[in-house]
Amino acid sequence: MRFTLGFSPCPNDTFIFDALVNKKIDTEGLDFDVFLEDVQTLNQWAMQGKLDISKISYGVLPLVLDRYLLLETGGALGKGVGPLLISRDPKPLMAINNSTIAIPGQQTTAHLLFSLAFPEATQKEFMVFSDIEDAVLSGKVDAGVIIHENRFTYQQKGLTRLMDLGEFWEKETGAPIPLGGIVFREDLDPALSIKVNALIRKSLEYAFHHYPNLSDYVKDHAQEMDEQVMRQHIDLYVNNYSLSLGEDGEKAIQTLLATYSRIHALEQAAAPLQIVH
Repeated sequence: MRFTLGFSPCPNDTFIFDALVNKKIDTEGLDFDVFLEDVQTLNQWAMQGKLDISKISYGVLPLVLDRYLLLETGGALGKGVGPLLISRDPKPLMAINNSTIAIPGQQTTAHLLFSLAFPEATQKEFMVFSDIEDAVLSGKVDAGVIIHENRFTYQQKGLTRLMDLGEFWEKETGAPIPLGGIVFREDLDPALSIKVNALIRKSLEYAFHHYPNLSDYVKDHAQEMDEQVMRQHIDLYVNNYSLSLGEDGEKAIQTLLATYSRIHALEQAAAPLQIVH
């Protein structure tokens, strides 16, 4: 049986899925057609119901709960892992409301966290996450929200951190930061969702067992990162929450859904969250 599966080429995702998609573990008769895309593309595809299984930003989860289940494994949650607000030069946070800000996609968790911190900021430019540093450096925008490996490179380019948006979330909610999760089409056999969830866990356990060695699959898709940055990336975004959300992780996601409803002033709640264990 074949499934379409989408995730990003970033080291945290390729690290998690390598053993599954390259059959380093027994996939129990399942095969996968893999799509490696930036997370905003995956978010848009999820809103269209394009893929059977996909990585998404938790920021888009409220919009896809009518067609997808959330898998307990394979996601990215944690503390100290949130997006950063950066600029070329130091500036007071009160100036952000009147600044042009680059955001890595409209439906991303980064956008949700930025909106929580700066609800009155409206001058936003949505772009692929890897273009944001250059947009700030060139003066195309006044500031930008960075994610992924850019957390480790912005200082080398002379950029300044204005705010840790994840730290703001943690102080406001007391919850870990839900960055991204894996969803499974709910119109497919529910027994298969349980099977895929277990296989992703086995794939990650395989990766952990061989770490800190990095497979060619991880290195080939890492966008010219050196191995130290790849490991920093994995260490930051892949943890026990990736193996199992647990009670804290599930509460964090519910907090994010409630925050989304409040920010967007939704009168009607999203479809109920269904988690595959």
